Amino acid sequence: MHRAVLLTAVFFALFVAPATAGPFGAPVAPKLVTSLPEGFTETTMWSGLGNPTVVRFAPNGRVFVATKAGVIYTFDDVDDPTPTVFADLSAEVQDFWDRGLLGLAIAPNGTIYVLYSHDTGWGDSCPDGGTAPPGCKIDARLSRLSATGKETILLEDFCQQFPSHSIGTLAFGPDGMLYLSAGEGAHFDYEDFGQIGNVCGDPPNPTGDIGPPDSQGGALRAQAYRRPAGQPMIPDGAILRIDPAHPTFNGRSSIVAYGFRNPFRFTFRPGTSEIWAGDVGWTTSEELNRIPADGTVRNFGWPCYEGKDPQPAYEALHVNTCTSLYAEGSASAPYFTYKHADNVVDGDGCAPGDSSISAVSFYSGTEFPEKYRGALFFGDYARNCLWVMPLGANGQPDPAKRELFAGGAPGPVYLTEGPGGALYYADLQGGTIRRIAYSAPSAQIVATPDSGDPPLTVAFDGTGSFDPEGGALDYAWDLDGDGSYDDSIAPAPYFKYTKRGIVTVRLRVTDPTGLTGVASKTITVGTPPVVTINAPASTTTWAVGDRIAFSGSASDGTLVWSLLLRHCSRIDANECHTHALQNFIGPAGSFVAPDHDYPSYLELSLTATDADNLRTTKTVRLNPRTADVTLASSPPGLNLAFGSESLPAPFTRTVLARSAISLNAPSPQGVFNWTGWSDGLDRVHGATAPDGGAVTYTATYAGPPVATVSPAPTTTPGPTATAAPKPVAAWGFDETTGTKVPSGTLAGPLRVSGGKYGNALDFDGVDDWVTVKAPKLSTAVTVEAWVYPTRRGGSLALRETARGASWSLYQDEAGVGTKFARGAAPKLKRWTHVAMTYDGTTIRRYVNGVLAGTQAAKGALAGGTYPLRFGGNAVWKEWFKGRLDEIRVYAGALTPAQIATDMRTPITAAPKKARAAKRVRGGARVTRYRGKSKET
Repeated sequence: MHRAVLLTAVFFALFVAPATAGPFGAPVAPKLVTSLPEGFTETTMWSGLGNPTVVRFAPNGRVFVATKAGVIYTFDDVDDPTPTVFADLSAEVQDFWDRGLLGLAIAPNGTIYVLYSHDTGWGDSCPDGGTAPPGCKIDARLSRLSATGKETILLEDFCQQFPSHSIGTLAFGPDGMLYLSAGEGAHFDYEDFGQIGNVCGDPPNPTGDIGPPDSQGGALRAQAYRRPAGQPMIPDGAILRIDPAHPTFNGRSSIVAYGFRNPFRFTFRPGTSEIWAGDVGWTTSEELNRIPADGTVRNFGWPCYEGKDPQPAYEALHVNTCTSLYAEGSASAPYFTYKHADNVVDGDGCAPGDSSISAVSFYSGTEFPEKYRGALFFGDYARNCLWVMPLGANGQPDPAKRELFAGGAPGPVYLTEGPGGALYYADLQGGTIRRIAYSAPSAQIVATPDSGDPPLTVAFDGTGSFDPEGGALDYAWDLDGDGSYDDSIAPAPYFKYTKRGIVTVRLRVTDPTGLTGVASKTITVGTPPVVTINAPASTTTWAVGDRIAFSGSASDGTLVWSLLLRHCSRIDANECHTHALQNFIGPAGSFVAPDHDYPSYLELSLTATDADNLRTTKTVRLNPRTADVTLASSPPGLNLAFGSESLPAPFTRTVLARSAISLNAPSPQGVFNWTGWSDGLDRVHGATAPDGGAVTYTATYAGPPVATVSPAPTTTPGPTATAAPKPVAAWGFDETTGTKVPSGTLAGPLRVSGGKYGNALDFDGVDDWVTVKAPKLSTAVTVEAWVYPTRRGGSLALRETARGASWSLYQDEAGVGTKFARGAAPKLKRWTHVAMTYDGTTIRRYVNGVLAGTQAAKGALAGGTYPLRFGGNAVWKEWFKGRLDEIRVYAGALTPAQIATDMRTPITAAPKKARAAKRVRGGARVTRYRGKSKET
């Protein structure tokens, strides 16, 4: 969202994909990138690399590629099509879920350093993987490798309980020091404050259970920098600066920045020591954070904040770590953030709902056009896209200029500039390293046929290759797969294959300036094995903790099983990302069904590979059983926390059967105090979902009853049953034309006749607002509006201050200062009445007259000379798209009955129809936004 003046980050787990079966190969033709700017081409430089996580270019021209499983490959240069193994650390690396070898750096003298999740015997101590309590405690390792690949261990000062939010990037800074990032190692399905065994020995009870308000475990480890003197300092959830000559963790002095969930990728801005870090979000927002090189250790707020806002589930815990941070106002806001439910760029085609910022790099070359020079590029693994953020007038990347760079870029988990001024990225999903270059030719191969028994004659056609500048191309083919382009120079040659096996055919095309493009094509010579999966059947369903047996066979070859979890978006169940869980060798075995967020399902694949490297894979999808969990409050309408959310009850969520769930009844809420749960357990406690069906948990609160009023029909005005106080200001927007409204003016909105009552204002969501003189208020307020949104987000009414808001009304929240009562946003393209009241102790949010969220708050309303604005504001970039009507402001807190009366009573009794008009472009002019954070 925005909006609070203190803002930071939280992040969704980084998800990994299955290994790609296939031989090592030089470049293959692009398949999945669907859009690049004119003049750019993409080439897949190397394939068949399993799960590549990092690509680095050494000063001597060698290329190093690290894989998640712990194998490091090297190529002589970018023209070398086949790698050699530089080091194999797979016996030490825990390659499970999001863990693995994720960081590799090359020192100026060519020495290789690696950062990985260390296998501490988890196969014995955590045979089921550790997604369910009590998890799977491991550490992480920073190591140095000799010229022969021999490992020297340097650091192991990390504690990670659950299989995500592990370590991340490893890089040398301009100062010659070694920088690395680490996640907080906490659970990813619910708020984790260290309640599951406290295996990391966190305060205040290192040898026993911990709980609110003074617990400091779980995700709260990301705030360890703020622990009191005498308590242990840990590097989790931080970016560290380490002396490679004396590699030790020296507590606070080693920390550059902290308060991260999963700072998976960071980079240095060229010519500076600034760090730009992407932090992978939880269920709401992804962050891009700027860390200036000014000696200040910045706190980016996780888990107290997610993106720019307080994280609802952790805010509801009322732990001292977060409440003190909110009071201090010391958390740093992200430089840029995007929500999971929104496009990063309008119309970019990169499906929202599933997000994981996973690649960050500046471009320092001169080969790209001028607007890309010095720009920041970033990618999202779940959305399969890359974006660019060109520089603004101040010389920094400008979020307002961001645009799509590569749509459909598969699985980017690392992005860097390479030789020749090209961008290279690691494709975790497909096992490839890909290059994006400007003005370079693109090679394309068509093979007919591409499989069959020997002798097999194949007709190749490279005439689909092209040069963006229209130059003539020279062709060079490697048809026998030996790595040398010496078999043909014809555009469309033939070749006869006489032996069974997999052959990687390569084509290199060269333009008149000497730039090259390469592609490869796999030819299957012979009939692959026939694979049969005997168990489990596709009709098998599972609950968390079920042990599932599998068995299969093949007509020939060795057998390898691969278990994946596909986690899908709540917004669009067809948008999913992949966790690679585990591999098994042999004809049979079993696994334990994991715990995770819903919707998700399992895929179990069996691959048979024969002596000639021919292979076949079969896959069975296994759907889970589910349960519906309802949280209710007595009285209704009070906020309850579940998973990552805190919402007005009652509400229902579907979860995996027998999954671990967390229940939290925040207290107090205004005048209401929690007295008990229906299951008789603590205010904050865990439970296990049933194996199917439904269950309801009710939190009971003591306090005066809350009156709720069902909305009356609003198609025509009704009688005023309960008189409301007189508003201090009201706007029916029933003027027929012009730019004037009571006490203010329009800048952009269009007057239309289709209001809730009479006329309304239509806002374009770009730069339209209404500015009016703010009514004078002191200790209480009510603001009401009828809203017809055509897009999520944007402020409806906001009373501005020098750096924030005195009070505000949005579609999904209502606030006083930095406190907000939140709930579900109104549905699009229908009229909904929203209101906020504040009586000096409690913010109450109403939707169609019904209580829909509360938040404790106290203090007077901020005053000053700044205006009240509708549809946008000059504090944050928050433009509303849709229609507004019937806005009222009171100098007191109305009752639900009085709000219901206003819903039925138009401000103007008999308005005249607005005159038809065309929208005028160029509405509000904002030269500088005043807020500490900006809506991006």
